[in-house]
Amino acid sequence: MKTLRVGLIGAGQISYRHAAEINELSHAEVIAAADPNRERLEALGEEHRIARLYEKAEDLIADADLDAVSIAAPNAFHAPYALAALDAGKHVMLEKPFAMNYGEAQKVAERAEMTGKVLTVGMNQRFVPAVQTMKARIEEGDAGEIYHGKAFWLRRSGIPRLGTWFSQKELAGGGVLFDIGVHLLDLCLYLMDNFEPETVSGATYSKFGNRGLGEGGWGMSDRGEQVFDVDDFATAMIRLKGGATVTLDVSWAMHIDRPSRQNVELFGTEAGINALEGKLMRYGDAGEGFQVIEPPNVQVPGPQKNRFANWIGSIRGETEPLCTLPQALAVQRILDAIYESSITEREVRLGKE
Repeated sequence: MKTLRVGLIGAGQISYRHAAEINELSHAEVIAAADPNRERLEALGEEHRIARLYEKAEDLIADADLDAVSIAAPNAFHAPYALAALDAGKHVMLEKPFAMNYGEAQKVAERAEMTGKVLTVGMNQRFVPAVQTMKARIEEGDAGEIYHGKAFWLRRSGIPRLGTWFSQKELAGGGVLFDIGVHLLDLCLYLMDNFEPETVSGATYSKFGNRGLGEGGWGMSDRGEQVFDVDDFATAMIRLKGGATVTLDVSWAMHIDRPSRQNVELFGTEAGINALEGKLMRYGDAGEGFQVIEPPNVQVPGPQKNRFANWIGSIRGETEPLCTLPQALAVQRILDAIYESSITEREVRLGKE
């Protein structure tokens, strides 16, 4: 099969990672990029030798030489650009979150099924080697029945560049929950192999960004008005089909003793799992003592080594998307429900549609 020609929409900080990971693959190459900021666009093009530079995403999508498009634009443009790219016959990789809300995400998923193109959401935490190791141990039954998952990513000063689109609900849709909360929620559900939420209770807060505090080092987007109308802390309790539960806590800014704490911890009847450190914990033989087992990392297959290898491999028919559309839609439903619960101060019941 020919080398797949990929276009990038967005020339922000994450786009450099997109370009690098795609270009290291033997059957894919980034040949075009689009961003309204010409200076930022040319810098990306120069570093990754991208010849075709467009200031309008629509012009990139219309490029007949492209086979696929990777979208790393502000969240408000995820669904519109994905729909346009699918209609133009392109395969699509979407940065998280899937969309601004479940309704938008559902339209994009339906369009992908209709066009037959490969659409996936880039949930990169799934590809961490330690995670793949623990997923294998869970599938082998080492943890037994997993009845609870604890997912958290707490940053002390991690708000993306203040005054940019990240802080504006109109363009971002949400704050920390959409930025890093989506990653930990997805990872927890993936390891538990349960994407069937039944009830969601949650609360979101804005306590630091609205005071100009807690900015981190991430972001290249243009600063504008000092608007901060999104969440910088979110917490949730999710009940899944079958009785298992998940707690989620994420912050962009918080008074904590370390710059960042991040993990998914799973509690099973036969063992506990520390996902990002690759540890399995359980009682010793005959219930005596306690063991902390650190299995060596598994050799992750080529098409699974990162989200772009998996996406390109899926387009080439060599593998299947690790993040499926039903899974991505379930995560978006939960995110929406957390915001709804925070506003109404009530539990949101989901269950089957």
